[in-house]
Amino acid sequence: MLMHLPIVIFASLPLTPIADNVPKFDIARECRSEGGSQAVLDKCAADEADARAQPQPQWNQFSAADKTVCIQNTSTDGTPSYVELLTCLEMARDVKKSSK
Repeated sequence: MLMHLPIVIFASLPLTPIADNVPKFDIARECRSEGGSQAVLDKCAADEADARAQPQPQWNQFSAADKTVCIQNTSTDGTPSYVELLTCLEMARDVKKSSK
């Protein structure tokens, strides 16, 4: 009987992974996939760096479900983007605010 106790304990744990920090994306790879001149690449890198810094102070205020969904959505094409992640998180937050 006690032999099955660990199975019961693990089965009761939540399955959703919770990201404690803003994920680390390869900004250079994302910008190279966009293409363009060196000026375009530099602007892309600056935009991505700005977008990465914005959710950092409020990361714990976003729900685990929203973070998981947004990270998955922005990573589907293999070149995740902080701009897309930030947009997704802001939209999820705004939808919750407007539904109240």
